[in-house]
Amino acid sequence: MFSISKLQRLPIRLGSRAYAAAATQTADGIQQGVAFSKLLKKEPEETFRSPELAHMSANNSETKKMNLFQAVNDALSIALMTDDKAVVFGEDVSFGGVFRATSGLAEQFGRDRVFNTPLTEQGIAGFSIGMASVGHTAIAEIQFADYIYPAFDQLVNEAAKYRYRSGNEFNVGGLTVRTPCSAVGHGGHYHSQSPEAYFAHAPGLKLVTPRSPIQAKGLLKQDKLDFVFVSLEEVPVADYELPIGKAEVLKRGTDVTIVGYGSQIYTLENAVQLAEKRMPGLSCELIDLRTILPWDVDTIVESVRKTGRLVIAHEAPKTGGVGAEIASTVMEHCFLNLEAPIQRVCGWDTPFPLVFEKFYMPSMIRCYDAIKKAMEF
Repeated sequence: MFSISKLQRLPIRLGSRAYAAAATQTADGIQQGVAFSKLLKKEPEETFRSPELAHMSANNSETKKMNLFQAVNDALSIALMTDDKAVVFGEDVSFGGVFRATSGLAEQFGRDRVFNTPLTEQGIAGFSIGMASVGHTAIAEIQFADYIYPAFDQLVNEAAKYRYRSGNEFNVGGLTVRTPCSAVGHGGHYHSQSPEAYFAHAPGLKLVTPRSPIQAKGLLKQDKLDFVFVSLEEVPVADYELPIGKAEVLKRGTDVTIVGYGSQIYTLENAVQLAEKRMPGLSCELIDLRTILPWDVDTIVESVRKTGRLVIAHEAPKTGGVGAEIASTVMEHCFLNLEAPIQRVCGWDTPFPLVFEKFYMPSMIRCYDAIKKAMEF
């Protein structure tokens, strides 16, 4: 998602669009798909075991099973309830949106605060900037990330620079843009793209990609960019926020650092399971970047200095992608620590294909091959 946050960094939230967690099982017994992920918090005790949420366990221990869309809806509802200047708008938002992330909000808060816009992404972005500039908390939805390009000029040339060019006299820090991205299994060219790298080059924006319902609610409250996929988690009912610019180490390891974000994390989880099964004694460290801009250099560097190896994966094309920035920065900080070339597993440098989607994706096997290559160098 994009959002122009208080940083007057503009937060953008990207949301992965994997509608279903199609579960498959390999010959190695690895159960693939979000439905089998061990990263999801399926019990309240697991939820509050997280250091970032542990402080809530004493007084706000109620949780509710939510998928990512419901978590987004909950975050938006809290924003509208606690902030009289908050408004939510976009194409088809009033009746719930194509993913139903705004279902019931217009009925609860009124159609003057939750409303539809014309089919003009540039207009949505420009309107958002105007509302935020006069003090509103403007929460805009771009129906698909593939449609965000007409809004590029408004977001990059206007929103991202608003505070800087006015010498901090004005800002649009109340602006958030939320948009779903990534592959869906049948989206083809215009419903599958991952445009995060374009916006990561724009100082003044914040770019966030939550992997799960808990992450989506906590990061959306900070204002960013998000990915949307279907998975269930026990999400705290109370209001909470998760830090921007801080990666999360999901699994500790000593031999290779593996970095991803959004729904790619679940593919990497399976790749780690496969690698550790086929290479006995291997210990992988899995890290969810969570925030693409600003990204957590310290956590990644600290891990690579320990393991000496790095594998990065994302759905977006390889050339000029987020993985390239991470690889370059790690080289600057960890050159003498590296035991193998950095591996990047990404989408190919082609338009997103329809019938060949499964060959385009950075799959479990492709990620496993990269881990194996790093270990055997």
